[in-house]
Amino acid sequence: MNAAALVAAGQPLVVSSFSEWRSAARDLLMHDVAPELVTWNEAGALAADLFSGAPDAGEPTDNAPAGVAPVKQAPHVPRALMDMLQSAACCRVPDRWAFLYRVIWRWQRGEHDVQSPADVDGVKLAAMVKAVRREEHDMHAYIRFRERPQELGPPRFAAWFEPRHDVLPQVADHFVNRMGGVTWMIGTPEASVMWDGATLHHTGPLMSSAADLDDAGEALWLTYYRSIFNPARVNAQLMQSHIPSRFWKNLPEGAIVPSMVSNAELGARSTGQAQAVGKKSGFTIPIAPADAQPERQQPSKLDECRRCELWQHATQAVGGEGPKKARIMLVGEQPGDQEDLAGKAFIGPAGKLLDRVFEAAGLERREIYLTNAVKHFKWEPRGKRRLHKTPAQKEVEACSYWLEKELASVTPKVIVALGATALKAVLGNGSAKLGESIGKAIRHGDHWVVTVYHPSYILRVPDEETKRQAFNVMVDGLKLAQQLVERPPQEPAAG
Repeated sequence: MNAAALVAAGQPLVVSSFSEWRSAARDLLMHDVAPELVTWNEAGALAADLFSGAPDAGEPTDNAPAGVAPVKQAPHVPRALMDMLQSAACCRVPDRWAFLYRVIWRWQRGEHDVQSPADVDGVKLAAMVKAVRREEHDMHAYIRFRERPQELGPPRFAAWFEPRHDVLPQVADHFVNRMGGVTWMIGTPEASVMWDGATLHHTGPLMSSAADLDDAGEALWLTYYRSIFNPARVNAQLMQSHIPSRFWKNLPEGAIVPSMVSNAELGARSTGQAQAVGKKSGFTIPIAPADAQPERQQPSKLDECRRCELWQHATQAVGGEGPKKARIMLVGEQPGDQEDLAGKAFIGPAGKLLDRVFEAAGLERREIYLTNAVKHFKWEPRGKRRLHKTPAQKEVEACSYWLEKELASVTPKVIVALGATALKAVLGNGSAKLGESIGKAIRHGDHWVVTVYHPSYILRVPDEETKRQAFNVMVDGLKLAQQLVERPPQEPAAG
């Protein structure tokens, strides 16, 4: 009995796969059966081949049941929508079959905005597709194959995963392409797939958990993982954001990471004494942390710098660049995202704006030495982006070692400080105020210091008039810097 006849008889439609649903939906549409008249029941997990056994769009169906008039023309659904329906069918929501039929019913009746994000059904459909694709990605990334003893025969590798949605067939096809003729199996709570090197076999559940797997090589892997674990670079919050907690329990290293993180945190709070000495009783002597640090040889190369913690999360250190004996040195705050990736100063949006300032001030970029007070990019995650975070004063002070070396090497006559952080670094004064020195020339040691806005400030402010005024302050400041190049040190600065 076809789907329309079952509905006419008051029977629910029981489907277990997308192909079964598609055949039933086609028959219902050809007999103009409204969604509210159909009761859909879930029979089981999705079949391996989502389109196997499904008739073509033009294939004739059974005769219409009594009391139900068939539509003369077979329904047609565009490929893009059918792909979305097929993907959404893998999303484990209680009403998936009824919802998918409502979508295709509306489309057939000319409501093509059912695919639009502005439509309530369109929003849900897109969310289901997104959830399924995300689960496919996570399964590709976090599944772990264990090698089985050879005496047990194939498969050579086995893995366990607990997917939230019915993505096992698609993921299996991915690993068929990745692993070639090597035999393997993936088990889930609902189903299993086995690859014999030539054919993919789908079956019911064959394992109950990852504990059913035994890998003699896993102990070697964990030993290696412990050996490369660096307590100094542990960022538990970042680890959890990169790998959701539900995947840790099935990762081999997931069992040992918590204890290693805990030990790292304890080590960070220790006094540095040997364990045996630490057990002895004694007196606590108050002392400033900086004074308690042992004397260490200073780094000779910027890439070797470990004077603060910023190097741990930066791609690389970004040094200054320009003429070795430039008369003007520009000091910014820190490299940005693009500078961190490329290893060059002022090449991002702020650098492009700075080029406009140079042009307006009559300067050539190649004549100026460009650097930053802090040499590593400090950032915080925001989704997939890395957003700038202002360096702390202790990080500015730690990096003053490199700024002093640059000043001693380049010996500029004028330093242009871009913003408050650069001003504090150049003057060596954490209390220096930007508003008190903006656009002015200050004599500091052997240098004139001119303070202007950082170009990123101009990029951030929304008001066009404020942007224009800040831009002019930067241009005037660079013009003043050119004048100071020829001014005797004892001559007072204008303004």
